[in-house]
Amino acid sequence: MHSPLYFPHPLIADKDGLLAVGGDLSIDRLILAYRFGIFPWYSDDQPLLWWAPRERFIIDVGQMHIPKSMRRYLNNPIFQVTVDQHFDEVIHQCQQIPRRNQTGTWITDHMKQAYQQLHQSGIAHSVEVWHESEIVAGLYGVGVGKIFSGESMFTNLSDASKFAVIMLNHILAKLNFKIMDCQQYSRHMELLGGYSVDHKIYFEEIRQNLFNSLTPEKWSGELIPGPFRK
Repeated sequence: MHSPLYFPHPLIADKDGLLAVGGDLSIDRLILAYRFGIFPWYSDDQPLLWWAPRERFIIDVGQMHIPKSMRRYLNNPIFQVTVDQHFDEVIHQCQQIPRRNQTGTWITDHMKQAYQQLHQSGIAHSVEVWHESEIVAGLYGVGVGKIFSGESMFTNLSDASKFAVIMLNHILAKLNFKIMDCQQYSRHMELLGGYSVDHKIYFEEIRQNLFNSLTPEKWSGELIPGPFRK
């Protein structure tokens, strides 16, 4: 039996961004959470924790800064890209990859299964970057209305994850998304044009996004620029 579907108002989260404890990771609850800019983040030894940080780190879709070091990949198709073809592999790699200053992973098996179900429902999406015959980088996240919330990424090859984000920006622009929500600051995203906004400003974007309907369908490879399409 699922818990009732509701959350506290995201603007009452504590100073660290913690908003609520408990509930479940059902598809309906996850969609409700992302509708209001809330996301789960916890480890195996913790209860289910829901967050709405007081600052959000975002990129305006279509306004991404492409560093000079990345332009050579756009002029020469070294990488190929697929979308929504290998979601399970991407989230598995994100779960397994070692991360600086972390001894474990927040992508628990329960979390992994929930996002796999969300992907099968056409709400969670993945971008896979290939070099030759191998997936060398990828990312996944949740698209609700015109806001895409990035969840995690991995890379096994220099610059490949940045290329994944650049391709994601292209795809989101084609789909008329407005915001790529990176959730928290990272230098990686700052170099691509990311910036912080106060949670009250972000919530105004969330309110506007409530008027945008869900589009539960898997992404097509036609969204990828031709030279990079695998």
